[in-house]
Amino acid sequence: MGTLFINLKKIIFLLVALAVLLEVTKGAKAEGNYSSTSENSTDEVRFRADEMDYDRDLGITTARGNVQFTNQDRILKADVIVYNKKRNFVNASGNISLLEPTGEVLFAEFMELSGDLKEGVISDLKAILKDGSLIAANGGRRINGNLLELQNAVYSPCKLCEEEPDRAPLWQVKAVRIVHDKDGQTIEYKDAWLEIAGFPVMYTPYLSHPDPTVKRKSGFLTPSFGSSTSTGTFARTPYYYNISPNSDATISPMFTADENVIIAGEYRQKLQAGNLETRASIKRNTPKDERRYVAESGVSGIRGHLSTKGRFDYDKTWRWGFDVNRQSDATYMSRFGFGGDNTLPKITNALASSAFVEGFKGRNYVHAESISFQNTLTGQEEKTIPVILPLVDVNHVSEPNKYGASRSLDINLLALSRREGTDTRRLSIHNGWNLPYVAPKGDVYTLSAELIGDFYNTNNLEVTGQENISNFAHRLVPQVALDWRYPFVSSDANVHKMFEPIATFVISPYGGNSANIPNEDSQNVAFDDTNLFSKNRFSGLDRIEGGPRINYGFKWGAFGKGGGSTSLLLGQSYRYKKDDTFVVGSGLEDNFSDIVGRLQASPGPKFNVFYRTRLKKDNLETQRNELDLRMGVPALRLDTRYASFDRQEGSEFAAREEITGLLSSQITDTWRSSLGGSKDLAEGDTRSMNLNLTYEDECFLFSGAIKRTFFQNEDLQPENSMVFRFLFKTLGEVSQGLKVLNTN
Repeated sequence: MGTLFINLKKIIFLLVALAVLLEVTKGAKAEGNYSSTSENSTDEVRFRADEMDYDRDLGITTARGNVQFTNQDRILKADVIVYNKKRNFVNASGNISLLEPTGEVLFAEFMELSGDLKEGVISDLKAILKDGSLIAANGGRRINGNLLELQNAVYSPCKLCEEEPDRAPLWQVKAVRIVHDKDGQTIEYKDAWLEIAGFPVMYTPYLSHPDPTVKRKSGFLTPSFGSSTSTGTFARTPYYYNISPNSDATISPMFTADENVIIAGEYRQKLQAGNLETRASIKRNTPKDERRYVAESGVSGIRGHLSTKGRFDYDKTWRWGFDVNRQSDATYMSRFGFGGDNTLPKITNALASSAFVEGFKGRNYVHAESISFQNTLTGQEEKTIPVILPLVDVNHVSEPNKYGASRSLDINLLALSRREGTDTRRLSIHNGWNLPYVAPKGDVYTLSAELIGDFYNTNNLEVTGQENISNFAHRLVPQVALDWRYPFVSSDANVHKMFEPIATFVISPYGGNSANIPNEDSQNVAFDDTNLFSKNRFSGLDRIEGGPRINYGFKWGAFGKGGGSTSLLLGQSYRYKKDDTFVVGSGLEDNFSDIVGRLQASPGPKFNVFYRTRLKKDNLETQRNELDLRMGVPALRLDTRYASFDRQEGSEFAAREEITGLLSSQITDTWRSSLGGSKDLAEGDTRSMNLNLTYEDECFLFSGAIKRTFFQNEDLQPENSMVFRFLFKTLGEVSQGLKVLNTN
């Protein structure tokens, strides 16, 4: 009987256990990972949580504690997530974050989404976009994983204050409705206010800008407004057109009160074999303009400019290109602000246009181009400006033979013509031979020989006492040179030192610079450290240096292992016979030349000085000085350049002495300022002065600049300008400008 009772207890226990087991099959409770495929979707979802309950009858999984729900590339994290497999939706609550495959992260307290996490409603939303910008809203909804519609929302790229996170950012946009279209790559606002430091400053019923994933998108850019004495009040409304992945354009009409409409445009195209850039502008003179400009510059009708640059590769050996730079009159680009940046040619005394082709192969190089010029200064007639068609250079250097000797061949062909003045055709051939040798004691010798042949055909050449001479002239000049250098090197624990005496002996016939040979490219000689040891000090080919001569000097340098360095070069030249090869004031007109030198010192990144000089041989009086000094730390830094040049006889340039300087300071992480200017010390005139103040952080930029220039040319007069710029990053920029013309 007792045994029967025990067996009965076992049977009852087994029945109870079976009942519990059956119940567990209806609602399971587990820890760890779980994966399943939705009945309404082929996407596989994955769970990870501290605790999970699964109701098989209802198809509902409830996960609690550090829950991570993954569907393809989207990851949903929350304190609690309920997934309804049959109805294919997800409820999440508590510390929610949704990671998008494109880099955005959404935070909320409650989300109800579809199983693929692409659609649903969200409460108390905060979102971090790809670039770190922030969006917050009371609520919103997701549509097809593409649209995010938010109600009573705010957008800002500014970082919140860590000490006061509840304080309003520097600027933000509040709107009744914000729509982020990821496929369209735009963020749109309805009934929006721009707030600065929490204060509303501007309202707009509609606002749109590209989202952080956009690199280029067609649309109006932020307009700019201002006023100047030259143009009166103006408004510029640029439009950007994204033509294709490899081309775009910007059209910027500028509406002015006094100068009519100025239309400027820019076109850029990247091709498989090169690239093309074009910038242009055009304006039509009003009747008032006609009277003023015809009187001032002789220009009537339409004014404008064109700047085009093309670079193209034909194959691995050849490439070609062109530059076209033209303006309607000498002052147009300067007067209306074209050419004031690195995207356009720097306005000097002429604008150059050219077309070229060049090839590289092995130790050979070929370059051919044509060049035309447009004068930008008064006092020179356009018909005297030359046109070069063509200019050809061919260069070849042979492989060294078993002794180390190599041959070189340089050919130059030039055809230069003018409507009025000298026309020149030139063929120049330089055939050279070069042999380096290192002696057993370490001194280095280089023996070279060269035969120069120049052939000229000229028309309308002006020779003393004669005009309009047409003739043929030539010269054959042999030249032999020996270069000697003996570097001495020593080192200690911290510094490497080097001392190198140098001497170059050159012998060639006297003369060669006939009056029947025009001088187009060798009119000015700048004798300094860069050509001290050159065999020919002239920069071009039309003039040559003849007679026996020796160039001598030394180099010294100290190079610290910490990166600092100091170097010095000094030298002089001696010519056996004094002649008229070099003009008075060049420093080379006597037997002994002036002394030239160069000093460079850079003990560290906070100090760098470069000094170049030419000293008169008799009394060491300076004839030429160039000083470039850079010193300081970001908090206070000085950059200055000083230059003085004595006048050379026959030179078009007068004696010059000028200084430019820039004092800059990174006041704080966000504030910086600079003060700069340039002064003509020879004339005692200030050329320009400018003061800049800039504030910049991760979301906003403000800059103010005050500038005064003193340049005069035809209708250009000395001018004061004051420009303020405001840039709301990710939204665009607003610029305000004011220019005041000095009429005194």
